[in-house]
Amino acid sequence: MPPTIRIEHPAAAKLLNLPPEEMRARLAASPQAAAALLKAGAEAGLAEAQALYGQMLLDGQGVPADPPAAFAWFRKAAAAGHLMAINMMGRCYEKGWGVAPDRVQATRCYRAAAEGGLDWGMYNYGSALGLGAGVRKDERAALDWFRKAAAQGHAKSINFVGHFLEDGKILPRDRVRAADCYRRAAEGGDFRGQFNLARLLAEDGRVDEAVAWMCSAARNANENFRVTMRDWLATTPHPTLRAMADSL
Repeated sequence: MPPTIRIEHPAAAKLLNLPPEEMRARLAASPQAAAALLKAGAEAGLAEAQALYGQMLLDGQGVPADPPAAFAWFRKAAAAGHLMAINMMGRCYEKGWGVAPDRVQATRCYRAAAEGGLDWGMYNYGSALGLGAGVRKDERAALDWFRKAAAQGHAKSINFVGHFLEDGKILPRDRVRAADCYRRAAEGGDFRGQFNLARLLAEDGRVDEAVAWMCSAARNANENFRVTMRDWLATTPHPTLRAMADSL
C-alpha cells in the first residue's frame, strides 16, 4: 500500500478535491494563493498538485516562470503515473522547456500517456506519428490514435479525423463527414477546425457563416497558423474573406 500522505495545509487538499471547473476558477481568481497551496500539496507528495504546480511554474502563473523546476515537478508526478504529467514531460522534451530538446524522448512520453488513456497523449502521439517526429512516420497509426482521442471528444483530434476524410488518401474521401468533423472541432474551440469549417462553408457559398468562423479562428490561432490563414484568405475569390487577410 502507498504511504499515507499528510498535508500540512488542509486547504491544499480541499482545492484538489474541487470539481475541475471550480478548481480552474479558483486558480484564475487568485493565482498566487493557488500556487502556494499547490506547492504545499506538491511537497507533500500529491501527484495532482505536482502536475498543477509544474504547469503554473511553466506558465509563470502565480509564480515566476521556472521551466527547469516545472520539468522537475512533472517528472515527480509522472513517476507516480500521472498521465498529464507524463504528457507534459513530452511537451518539455519537444519544446526544450527546462530540459534539452529530445524528440525521441518526447514521443516516448506521448506514447506512454496515450497508452494510459489520456486524450492529449493520444493527440500528441498521433501528431508525432503523422509527422515522423521522434518515431517512424506512420499516418495510418496516427489516424488510429486521432480516432481514439476523438471518441473522447478531443476537439483537435476530431479536426484531424476530418482532414483524413477530406484528403481521401487513407480513408475514402467524404466531404460531408469531413465537414461534420470540422464543425464539431470548431464548436469545441479548435482554431484549425474553425478555419477548415470556414473553408468548406466558403466553397459552398455560405460566406457569412464562413466569415464568422474565420474570425473565431483568427482570435484563437497561434502566429504560425495565422500565416496559413493569411495565405489562404489572400487567394479566395470571395471579397469579404479576402479583405480579412490584411487584418491578420
